[in-house]
Amino acid sequence: MQRDVIIACDFKSAEDTFRFLDLFRDEARKPFLKIGMELFYAEGPAIVREIKRRGHRIFLDLKLHDIPNTVKKAMAVLSRLDVDMCNVHAAGTVEMMRAALEGLTRPDGTRPLLIAVTQLTSTSEERMRRELLIDAPIDRTIVHYARNTREAGLDGVVCSPLEAGMVHEACGAGFLTVTPGVRFADGDVADQVRVTTPARAREIGSDFIVVGRPITAAADPVAAYRRCVAEFAGE
Repeated sequence: MQRDVIIACDFKSAEDTFRFLDLFRDEARKPFLKIGMELFYAEGPAIVREIKRRGHRIFLDLKLHDIPNTVKKAMAVLSRLDVDMCNVHAAGTVEMMRAALEGLTRPDGTRPLLIAVTQLTSTSEERMRRELLIDAPIDRTIVHYARNTREAGLDGVVCSPLEAGMVHEACGAGFLTVTPGVRFADGDVADQVRVTTPARAREIGSDFIVVGRPITAAADPVAAYRRCVAEFAGE
């Protein structure tokens, strides 16, 4: 699968989102977009349908985590939106992930890519130990969650770019790594802890990088997007 940059459309309204997307009107290839909780909860499924109508691929980032039957039913609803990728929390157990996969798969056998969040990029090892009572090293935890995800039959995981290489070593080159926590070398890391640059993410082994504020808050978002694509492609 071709590597790609996913823009995190973390906007509060459809108006803000479309104002941003209009900047990319003349791009030959429409950017891959992430729709997260804030925008989806504000605008509902209609925002997904409209962005899809405009020709964008969509990663619907809702991070489902509940009992297996609830997640299965929720995924069956999301599968009707024709998104390209969606996700759950790997901490929900193998059984929950299998239920999610079953719910997401349409009667004709097609489905979006399904990935699982290992640990959020805002999480540090110290916080895991102090707040979550997880004493294993963070790298070991992430690889273990990734193996559980592969066992459940999912397509890959969300992890920081720093862990992409070890996930591929544990789960194979075809197991996808979708990595937020990417910033330009001259940028601000904001509220994320485990971060790196687009070029370094490519070197480590990220398949998709998710980039928000370095593009959406840039003075020239189109130029920032093109820079990100070029750095991630090694150009």
